[in-house]
Amino acid sequence: MKNIPEFHTVRGYQLLEHRGQLSPSMEDYLEMIYRASLEGGAVRVSAISLRLNVRPPSATKMVQRLADAGFLSYRRYDTIELTSDGRALGEYLYDRHNTVGRFLSILGVKENLLEETELIEHSISQATLKRLARFNELAAQEPDLLKKLDGE
Repeated sequence: MKNIPEFHTVRGYQLLEHRGQLSPSMEDYLEMIYRASLEGGAVRVSAISLRLNVRPPSATKMVQRLADAGFLSYRRYDTIELTSDGRALGEYLYDRHNTVGRFLSILGVKENLLEETELIEHSISQATLKRLARFNELAAQEPDLLKKLDGE
């Protein structure tokens, strides 16, 4: 059939966009480890499991997977350290989360803001993320834009 767009399931689009990359769960762990590293001090599996509300054995498995992928340095019962690749990707994931969260805040989303941010951040393309970041910048410079959005 001619000129029919090629549709995919949501998961299909995710696979096309992120072929060979981390799963959303792996991204969440890496982002949280990066966040914890920004606070200084040692990052431990127990702290990550508390922050992500998961059981310590689950956190240990994921930390080991991220270490095997080259994003972390970790020895059992020791601290977690980000590799240079892990730090770079963690920073990107952290910035992506903040960009999406800021965008939703600008739109006036208050209820379930964190949940909405989490759902969106794992499926957004880099091109759209760049546009959101630019929108966030413009909205900060144009307070009247928000009034227009609210119909004032």
